[in-house]
Order: sequence, then structure tokens, then C-alpha cells
Amino acid sequence: MLGTVLLLGLLCTPRVGTAQEPRDSLAAEVARLAALVDSLAREVARLRSAGEPAAADAAEDALARLRAAADSAAGAPPAAAAAAGQGEEEAFVGRQRSLQALNPEISVLGDVLVQPVQQNIDEPAFIPREFEFSFVSNLDPYSRAKVFLSNHNGGGEIIPFGGEDHEEAAIGVEEGYLEWVGLPAGFGLKLGRFYQQFGQLNRWHSHALPFQSRSLPHLTFIGEEPLAQTGASVHWLLPVGGEAGTYEATFEVTASSNEALFGEDHGVSLLGHVNGFWTLSDATDLDLGLSWIHGDFRSDENVGGRDLLGAEVAFTWRPPERASYRGVTLRGGVMVLNGLVSGLTPPGPDPLELMDERAVGFWTAGELRIGRSWLVGARFDRTENPENTDETAWLVSPTLTWWESEFVRVRAEYDLLGRSFLDTDEGRLLLQVTFAMGPHKHENY
Repeated sequence: MLGTVLLLGLLCTPRVGTAQEPRDSLAAEVARLAALVDSLAREVARLRSAGEPAAADAAEDALARLRAAADSAAGAPPAAAAAAGQGEEEAFVGRQRSLQALNPEISVLGDVLVQPVQQNIDEPAFIPREFEFSFVSNLDPYSRAKVFLSNHNGGGEIIPFGGEDHEEAAIGVEEGYLEWVGLPAGFGLKLGRFYQQFGQLNRWHSHALPFQSRSLPHLTFIGEEPLAQTGASVHWLLPVGGEAGTYEATFEVTASSNEALFGEDHGVSLLGHVNGFWTLSDATDLDLGLSWIHGDFRSDENVGGRDLLGAEVAFTWRPPERASYRGVTLRGGVMVLNGLVSGLTPPGPDPLELMDERAVGFWTAGELRIGRSWLVGARFDRTENPENTDETAWLVSPTLTWWESEFVRVRAEYDLLGRSFLDTDEGRLLLQVTFAMGPHKHENY
């Protein structure tokens, strides 16, 4: 059998013609080679059917050489070269620019509240609290832009020390800034209107919070909305720590526009924030941050300095092998407001007087994951009234959250609000439904 294969291999070698051989013998040579190809193909099939794969492979190699010799004798390119050439001719690569790639990533988020039991007949049972439109685009390798437009409707607010509910508002800019992310030495620069880095949760959008409202001290000292002002922010990821931890610092200069903090002042406020993050084990993390903001509180023609200080801590336990089913997150913080207003219109020539006293508030919150889609949580807040530190308010809120998917979340929350100057407490049951459309879901920072 091996001798037959070798003989066929020798036959596949093309004959070398001499100068005396006539040119018309080329057709006869091609016909002879074609006959040898057919004969060798039949031999290969017979060898494989007889269970001799080694001899069949050798014969198949001889068949390939014989076919190449037949193509050469006929003046045609080899089959492999022809196939390659054909592929090159048929291949087409479009060089036009894709205009779709220049469009920003667009998302729409909704936040709707339902009051199954109405405490106030003037409040509606269904409150479309917020609809947010998000536009995010990477402009180049060094910068990106973010714009968040929101339509916020009043209703469902927690008001610690009285006052009017949130008024109806037309669509406005929550955030709109340009951010440089590729600066050397771990620096980043942000310019525009943005949620300031006062603590951790102030940067979170309302629909991403673990509860339906911000903490009681935040509502008292800053207001219902996040601390958002226009200016510049410099972020620095410190080149220290390594495996021992990660450290960052933020410094911001903004125009004072928050009425709760700065009244009618439109000067400049300064903010500083430092944060440390430590991985304690494969399942546990610890986050600690310190914040400070300084500006002037103005009323009529009088101005006085004001400072707000804050400290926040977060502890997370999430076992890697069960991260989708088990986990605990504990958060807490304290806020201190210095430079209190004793009275906006007291008798005498000066309508404004800032005292050396301070108002203090603290908050705690926790969430326990009991399944892939279910979480239970609770929080307790307490704060003093900056206009009268003898008055205090506290808030207890248990929650049950169901994540239908990463796009839809349903939360049941009961808010029990107590005040030291009132004999009765205020309780309210809320059902919160949030949904997200587009690439950016319930964004937090």
C-alpha cells in the first residue's frame, strides 16, 4: 500500500519538457494530469474506507501537489492563491464616518410616589415627583460632559420644622458640567453646575437614594435638594496607601446660591472634602469621609460667616460567593452648623445677628439583602432647629424594597416624624416606584 502511495506521488510530479518537444503537447499533458487526479482521489477514498488514515493522508498530500501541478501546466493560479485573490476583491470596508457615534448617551428616569392612606386631603394620592433626563458624552480621551435636566413636582416632602411644601417647578438643570479626567498625577477638574462633594450621599441623585428622602439634618441645614452650586471642583487621588487603603481629596470654589445655608448671599463659598477607603477583607469594606463648607449668610445689608461641617462613615459586608443574595450596608453621619441666625428682623438697627452657638444633627441607616431582589432597611435621624436649638425633630423609617430588575424598583416606606414642640407624631405610608430607560440606570457616585 505504501508503495502505491509513493508511486502516485511520483506520478504527480510534472514532466519537464525539452526544447524539441512540440508546444501542442501541453493539452495532452493537462489531460494526463487530470486523469491522475481522478485516480488518486479514488485511491484516497478507498484508503479511508479501509481504515488506513495514515496512508490516506499521505495520498491526499500527493493529490494536492498533483492538482497544483495541473493548474500550473494549464497556466492558472493555484486554488489557494485564487481564493485569496477573490476574497480581497470581494472584501469591502466602509471608510465613512459614523455620525451616530457622536450622539450623547441619553437616559430617562422616573420617580413616582403613591400614598395608599392620605393624611392630608389636599395632597394627591399619586405624585409624579420627578422625571429626569440624562445626557452623557465622552468628548475626547481627556474630557466628558454630563447634563441632567429634571422636572420636579411638589408632594410627599418631609418638613422637620414646618414651612411650605415644595412648589411646582418647571424643568430645570440639576447638573451640567465638563469634566477633565485624564490629567496627570491623579488630578481631575470639573467646571459647571454640579452636586458638591459634601459627604457621600449628596452626590447621589434622589432616585438612587436608599430611602425616599435625604437625611433629616440635610433637609434642615441644606434643604430638600442636594447641595448644588456653580463653580470649579478639583479632585485628587492621592498617590499613597496602596494595599493599605485609597485616599482622595476634593476642593471646590462655587458661587453661593443655596438659600438655606447662605440666605441672599451671592458671593463665593469654599468646600473641602477628604475621604479614605479600606478593604478589610474579601467581603468587608470601610469608607470614611470628612467635609467642610464655608460662606457668608446675608440678609438685607448684613453679612456673617457660616460653616457647615460633616462626617460620614459606611460599612459594607458582601460575601463574594453570595453577593447577589446576602449583604449588609450600614451608614451614618453627623452634621454641625456654626453661625446661627438669632433673628432676621429683631428690634434695633441691625436686622441680622449671628451667634456662636451651633446646631447638631445625626443620621443612621442600614440595609439588609435577604434575596436576589429583596432588601429590608431602616433609618433613624435626629436634628436641632438652627433657628431655635431648643427645638428638635426625629425620624424613623423602616423600608421594604423589591428590585424587579435593574430598570425597575418598588419600595414601601413608613415615615414616622416626631417634634419636641408638638404633642403628636406624624406617620405616613408611601409606595415609591422608580424606573430607568437608557444606559445610565439609578446613578450614584
